[in-house]
Amino acid sequence: QVQLVESGGGLVQPGGSLRLSCVASGSIFSINVMGWYRQAPGKERELVATITRAGMTNYADSVKGRFTISRDNAQNTVYLQMNSLKLEDTAVYFCNAKGISGSVGYYDNYGAQGTQVTVSS
Repeated sequence: QVQLVESGGGLVQPGGSLRLSCVASGSIFSINVMGWYRQAPGKERELVATITRAGMTNYADSVKGRFTISRDNAQNTVYLQMNSLKLEDTAVYFCNAKGISGSVGYYDNYGAQGTQVTVSS
């Protein structure tokens, strides 16, 4: 199995910044795509950003120009630098990883806990 653990959330004022981290561990043969999704109260989970092993990125329109996703392949870690945060960025942020596991083959996993980001004045 592949486990994902997120960290770095918190309370920040509008216009502020936060950096989220997510570490993948377990029976990992490869991690092809890592990403961040978020879920606000009463809403469905939505894509924030993804990054391939080669570094190709994709962002939701709502975060383009404000958020930057990056990854450290050697450490099986993905980051999300969030700048110019807005009230509507408030949500639980979940890490996602897709790849091949040594135990179960293809996987598409989310972090179990997520990390809360609250933007409030």
